[in-house]
Amino acid sequence: MPETSSQHPRRRSVPVPVGPVTIGGNHPIVVQSMTNTDTADDIRTVVQVAELARAGSEIVRLTVNNDEAAAAVPHIRERLDAMGLEVPLVGDFHFNGHKLLAKHPACAEALAKFRINPGNVGKGRRRDPQFAEMIEFACRYDKPVRIGVNWGSLDQDLLAAMMDENAALPRPLPPEQVMKQAVIASALQSAEKAEALGLPRERIVLSCKMSGVQDLIEVYRDLAARCDYALHLGLTEAGMGSKGIVASTAALAVLLQEGIGDTIRVSLTPEPDQPRTDEVVVAQQILQTMGLRAFTPMVTACPGCGRTTSTYFQALARDIQAHVQRRMPEWRRTYPGVENLTLAVMGCVVNGPGESRNADIGISLPGTGERPVAPVYVDGEKTVTLKGERIAEEFQAIVEDYIEDRFGQQRAGDR
Repeated sequence: MPETSSQHPRRRSVPVPVGPVTIGGNHPIVVQSMTNTDTADDIRTVVQVAELARAGSEIVRLTVNNDEAAAAVPHIRERLDAMGLEVPLVGDFHFNGHKLLAKHPACAEALAKFRINPGNVGKGRRRDPQFAEMIEFACRYDKPVRIGVNWGSLDQDLLAAMMDENAALPRPLPPEQVMKQAVIASALQSAEKAEALGLPRERIVLSCKMSGVQDLIEVYRDLAARCDYALHLGLTEAGMGSKGIVASTAALAVLLQEGIGDTIRVSLTPEPDQPRTDEVVVAQQILQTMGLRAFTPMVTACPGCGRTTSTYFQALARDIQAHVQRRMPEWRRTYPGVENLTLAVMGCVVNGPGESRNADIGISLPGTGERPVAPVYVDGEKTVTLKGERIAEEFQAIVEDYIEDRFGQQRAGDR
């Protein structure tokens, strides 16, 4: 697993093993994602799980909503194992999970964790017995459970009771404040019931998802202060494109900076024809840019200004980033620690040399009116000056040689 930073104090939480991955405690913050295939289509689901896992998703959640989906889960697990992909699978259950687990024991065995939403596990008198059945299955198969409360599917009986209590107060709280308190109460009360039914604390993860940034921050601050359960962070219904990325980053970054959160998912609505893996990349970038974990070499690039009328440095930054992403699967296997590498692609003499010296490898391209040469800096020292038509190819070769020299030697020394 990529390394984590020890410079940011984390909220103390109970570690929860999920297959080969551990959530909480002193373990690195885990990146999760979820498929959007029909789980009953085991081939398409395997393909998407594999894509997500190879992009860096350390846990993948599947919808388990009917008999066909539940029956497919063991086959999905078998196919992934045959591909050498040990990524844990989480079953996302709503409404009928107790029935599906009873009818499909192989599904329960194949899953690494169950996700239960206490708001729709059952209604009225059926709620507690059906929740209890789900927890009993988790105990029987020794599976952890995420008790995932979502403000859009909140337990309406609990909310109504809390609204009535609030209305009777001399100075009632605003309804939206009561709703946030109900979300937290649902999570904590459900966790207490789960423990009373025999599920250990080290098998419980909580989440309280909201769609508003400030609401999410407020709820998780309160939740974190009131328990030591491992917490899953995510802004629900974050949206599409830049809106979803910005909203998720704004919410998660505040909480992560305060040490809150043991695993995260960025719930992006995919752009048409865009890969599902975008949400994994965004989650990784949030953690890496905050210095919490390292996943892939970071490329610092000049934004451009009037000194850089040429777009050459933009194309080179794009090509280097693409080269890093393309090579990373092999680098990760061959060169442990390569994810901590820093690269700089700069566009003129103002900040170019300084940024390039501060990176492990940097190149400072000429700006408008500057000499048509590109000095390269390695470990803070100028090593060569590139010029001509093959600067991009030559710089990529320098990066490859540097990685082999630095990380290949480290690997040899570790043997």
